[in-house]
Amino acid sequence: MENKIAATRYRALISWALMIVIAFCCMFCADRIQRDMGRVEIEMGTIESPAGKIAYKLYIPKAAGYHTAPGVLLLHGYQNDHETNALYANELARRGVVVLSIDEYGHGSTTIGLRERGYVNQKVTVNYGNDSAEHGTFVEVKASSPVRYRIMMNFSNLSFFDPKYTQDSQGNTIADSSCGGSIAYAYLASLPQVDPTRLALSGHSMGTWSSWSVAADYCDAVNQAGQDISPKAIVLQCGELFRDSAYDSENIHFNNVLLLQAKYDEFSYFRDYTYNVTDDLLKTPLRYEFLKTTPEEAAWNTTYGDFADGSARRIELLNTNHRLTTHNKEGLAAALDWFDSSITLPEPVPSDQQKSMAKEWLGLVAMLLVLFSMFPLLTLLLTTPLFSSFVQPIPAVETRKTLGQWWRTALLSILLAGASFPFMTQLGHGLLPLPENIFRMTVGNGFLCWYLTLILFMVIFSIIGAVTRRKRGVIGNWYATGLGTVNSPGYLSIGLLIKGLILAVIMTGSVYFINLVMEYLYDLDLRFIWPFFRSFNVMRAQQFAVYVPVFCLFYLMNNTKIMGGLRTAASDHNGFIPALLDWLKNFFVMAGGILLVVALEYIPFFAGIGPGADVFLGGTFGGPFMSILILFAPQVLFFSILCTVCYRMTRSVYVGAFTAAFLACWIICGGSAFL
Repeated sequence: MENKIAATRYRALISWALMIVIAFCCMFCADRIQRDMGRVEIEMGTIESPAGKIAYKLYIPKAAGYHTAPGVLLLHGYQNDHETNALYANELARRGVVVLSIDEYGHGSTTIGLRERGYVNQKVTVNYGNDSAEHGTFVEVKASSPVRYRIMMNFSNLSFFDPKYTQDSQGNTIADSSCGGSIAYAYLASLPQVDPTRLALSGHSMGTWSSWSVAADYCDAVNQAGQDISPKAIVLQCGELFRDSAYDSENIHFNNVLLLQAKYDEFSYFRDYTYNVTDDLLKTPLRYEFLKTTPEEAAWNTTYGDFADGSARRIELLNTNHRLTTHNKEGLAAALDWFDSSITLPEPVPSDQQKSMAKEWLGLVAMLLVLFSMFPLLTLLLTTPLFSSFVQPIPAVETRKTLGQWWRTALLSILLAGASFPFMTQLGHGLLPLPENIFRMTVGNGFLCWYLTLILFMVIFSIIGAVTRRKRGVIGNWYATGLGTVNSPGYLSIGLLIKGLILAVIMTGSVYFINLVMEYLYDLDLRFIWPFFRSFNVMRAQQFAVYVPVFCLFYLMNNTKIMGGLRTAASDHNGFIPALLDWLKNFFVMAGGILLVVALEYIPFFAGIGPGADVFLGGTFGGPFMSILILFAPQVLFFSILCTVCYRMTRSVYVGAFTAAFLACWIICGGSAFL
């Protein structure tokens, strides 16, 4: 027996070490790509402002030390951070451009919350300049509404718009719709490596509104040397247009604007509140006036105007969705060509020669390796005297569910999760009356509300089940549900709970520590395209402590229902095929509701009807929590693997549930937007 345990430890240790070594090799290669094999220097830092610190990542081509180079400011979208701009930053730096990519207000490592953007107690339900109080598209927002709701209702409202939009009778204002971008632009223009007469900017989603604001703030601006430092080009990645009547168009103008239009954009304001992006979109005044042409001549992928006088305009149609626009090869190529025509890129690298996506794939491999390294680590821990008793035997066969019972419970769970997701996430995101100085994570509040709803459903059905069993004279079996021990099946085991919690802390802590080291060594964290795992600052660590109890309760109850309450024959048998079948059924229950919402949203969209949430539920339920499914569905996929493996290793739900809760809460609190 001792030899068998020693062999198990050895294999687990070797597997864990091998995964970590390969992960670090991947991140090393990713770092070499972002630094263009040593030809680009990277600096992480902060810009001081009266409201707090704005975090940035600065890319400086070494050639810029010999002669000044053009500069580009990059502004990310909602729920992202500076690293979401990595492809633009890497490819521009490869071409000799100094690139400044910041964390905007409420995001990343910036200490300034979204409140500093400002808000007013009114909203516009069409593109600005097309609104009318008479037609009900310029409406009041209740002053009693949560601040986060009023901020979100004003994301399209920009600081340089007419006062009727940017001020209200209660003294509220849109204070800085650049979200720190204007401060960062001044910093970029002041760098000694930068030619201040050759500046440009690009933003994605929320960052496009920031880009418009920066460009307006620096329209015809000159520095102390008398040089024109106004942006010579703007690239909008999924941006919203507005009419000239919304602002002082006689004194504010924008140079050389490229709009990258995602064909399948989940956000209605980025497709002019239509259901689909078609050729008809170009025939509207909003679009052909932007292109400075006629409805008959307006066309996709066609440049109008002249770069020399700043009048160049173009709308590039991309066959992608909102979130993937940041990494679309055709869109990036169009942007690089646009910058070259506007500010002249120093290095003549063709725009279709792009290497930076390899960095993202390497980051994905590293992230998966580090996450899966938790399994050999758990194996190693379970061979120690402290945790060996954590492993319980397989419960009795009679505690399994029949096929009919399994299907009834599984389908009910899926329908409840799917039906409640669009409504409860949006309610929590905007209107749930939470103390906003305590619950500061905006999207986190959406998930908090949804999880609380599902917890309520599970409590209700648990009570109904307990009453039914009592009437039949059946004693509750905590052991069969994964919450108790074989020696005391009628009781919840506090000892197992504590040991499961400690194991989850060790497993998650190992991932956090590795991520921390990678950030220190390579200025990169564990992610693929969007923020997944970032180290905490003090505020974000405090937010983790606020949200994690609800996450733990949800995943614990969910695991109890799925792993213990819905046990089948596959759950009790060893071998690859039973394990695969066990995981498939668990994944079906855990992710079924999410996949149902994905189908509701995208099948009609791709069929040409329109995004399902907008068409069937109304525009209120489209947007952020539909587009976030592309991030959330893979998370649930991994959590289903994690929880299944942990349950099969221990026959207890604790370690899988707590680890999934910690990881899910880390994702929400580490990189999401805060007030």
